[in-house]
Amino acid sequence: MKLRLLAAALPLLFAAPAFAEDPVPSAKDYPAPPAGWKVARTAWGDPDLRGQWPVDYMAATPRERPAELGNRAEWTEEEYQERLGAAEQRIGLEAAQDRVGILGMGHWREDGRPLWQTSMIVEPANGRYPPLTEEGKRAAAGVKTSWNTVVFDKISDFGVFDRCLTRGMPSSMLTGAYNMGIRVMQSPGLVVIGLEMIHETRKVYLDGRDAPPPEVTDYLGYSRGHWDGDTLVIETTNFTPGISNGPAPNSEKMKVIERLTPVGPDQIRYEAWIEDPVMLTSAYKIDIPWRRNPAYEFYEYACHEGNVQIRGYITSTSPRFEAQRQAKWSAQGEEAPGPPEIAVPPG
Repeated sequence: MKLRLLAAALPLLFAAPAFAEDPVPSAKDYPAPPAGWKVARTAWGDPDLRGQWPVDYMAATPRERPAELGNRAEWTEEEYQERLGAAEQRIGLEAAQDRVGILGMGHWREDGRPLWQTSMIVEPANGRYPPLTEEGKRAAAGVKTSWNTVVFDKISDFGVFDRCLTRGMPSSMLTGAYNMGIRVMQSPGLVVIGLEMIHETRKVYLDGRDAPPPEVTDYLGYSRGHWDGDTLVIETTNFTPGISNGPAPNSEKMKVIERLTPVGPDQIRYEAWIEDPVMLTSAYKIDIPWRRNPAYEFYEYACHEGNVQIRGYITSTSPRFEAQRQAKWSAQGEEAPGPPEIAVPPG
């Protein structure tokens, strides 16, 4: 689907949701609802979206489509079975490590089985992030996180996720390594979306209010919504700029429009259009199925046990503490280790 929005101040065309009936990326990910099924309603008459909607089960689905697949949105049977087998091995890693007395990645990661769709991003047609603007390239090149930095001297050498502040949007609504719970709560005029990772909370106001002035910002933006039939439409603006979240940090001009559509008694189609005319040359769309899991429980997000990690990175790598480190190693009768290596991010 080609959807356009003319950016007033920039010579760019941006994809924007026209809310047409786009086909789902793969019908195999959407079982047919029972005969006669109707969308449940709250006591005050709104579509009832309440419950636990963890996205852990789709952890084996990449956000970006592998480049070699081009515009193909669905795996072949052979490809799917191969990916399913690999996912089953990862899921069984915890039990396998238990048998040999190892506490490792199997106990840390929460892996799921693949969707039939080949990527979470479905627009552009190749399922990949759109190219960056020149400003986007500059911003991306300046990002510092624990994945690309070995010497830490100040707080700005860490990303916001390193500091357990946020994953930003749309990442906070998508899969991670663990803590992938999403909880939807409702009251008249308000929808609240609780996120297990970092325990962030999104409030979606349905009372027709305007967005606050642009200088009022939040890591997850300011969300206003309305019902389009049985679909909850959410428009989020007023993002705090500089959150590394995708191909480049977002700007204050980023806007996210989401649609949550019940398509079965325990299934929602989640669509999100993300545009950022400062950083991206066009918009992109995420389109994934949500499945309700009443048995899912939120767990503590204990990111920095004892609040010592950030300080530890600085004191163990910054030149300012070189003499202190050398003295500690000498006191132990050992030589100081060599410089650390840059970690390779997963995926």
